[in-house]
Amino acid sequence: MATDILRKQLAFTLEKTEWPQLGKLYRGKVRDVYVRDNNLVLVSTDRLSAFDKVLTTLPFKGDLLNQLSVFWFQHTQNLVPNHLLDSPDACVSIVKKAVPFSVEFVVRGFLTGSLWRDYAAGNDAYALGLPPGLQKNQRLPNPLLTPSTKATSGEHDLPLPEKDVVASGRMSAKHFAQAKEAALALFEAGQALASQRGLILVDTKYEFGLAEGKLLLIDEIHTPDSSRYWRKESYDERFSQGLPQEMLDKENLRRWLLEEKHYQGDGPIPTIPEDIRLSLAQAYLQAFSTLTGQPMPLHVGNVHARVENHLRQRGLLSG
Repeated sequence: MATDILRKQLAFTLEKTEWPQLGKLYRGKVRDVYVRDNNLVLVSTDRLSAFDKVLTTLPFKGDLLNQLSVFWFQHTQNLVPNHLLDSPDACVSIVKKAVPFSVEFVVRGFLTGSLWRDYAAGNDAYALGLPPGLQKNQRLPNPLLTPSTKATSGEHDLPLPEKDVVASGRMSAKHFAQAKEAALALFEAGQALASQRGLILVDTKYEFGLAEGKLLLIDEIHTPDSSRYWRKESYDERFSQGLPQEMLDKENLRRWLLEEKHYQGDGPIPTIPEDIRLSLAQAYLQAFSTLTGQPMPLHVGNVHARVENHLRQRGLLSG
């Protein structure tokens, strides 16, 4: 049933928006961001990126990312203040404007992904000093912060050892200490809830900014775009046998790109087949329903028209 709905929605995915009345537009890899007075209107589109390149679209992806972020923002607001003010549509959030730091705070609980690829190649890009003999997908003794630069759309994020974050002038020592503490606290809360729901939050990235001199969590939080999720019940057995983990996140696509297309973000962008898009959309929906305890409402139709209607109803668009 869900597969049929997803397939029908392929014709209506939201690739981009153009609403000058909302304010000045900045188009990120996934979100269309409109600057409106002291607030921003974030439209989560259905664009899908990997290796810092926009590749295709996924049905209902924008709705899912935005709603899941709203869920996590509400769940963690007592830990760290965030920028969320309102959500007038499933894929739209109105947020407080903040001055973002040009740093992505990546927290990792396991040796996997790019950290494993660097480790296996003998590249200590984050100056972590990990001991020899660790295995792929091994749980780390403690979560590690591995910051990276926040590149513009189409460019690659680059590793940024902790000592270089302040030295590069991207953040003051005070704000970096606050953001690191916040990131680790958020990761602990995320792992705890995911574990209760039968999942493992493997790693994730956070972004922070300053508003009225105070640190705010911005962008998104604990979505399948920004995080890795594995199934908890099968982790130990699959790790002991050296098998790939069962994933509910974008790593499914990264693996397909690496193994089938030998693509890591350079050269022509490969065509993403429909079955890959639908499979990944299914994984995203499964992550959503598992984490929130509720299935995501799925209604086939023109997302752009729906969003525009809701924005008009709220007085954000006129005419």
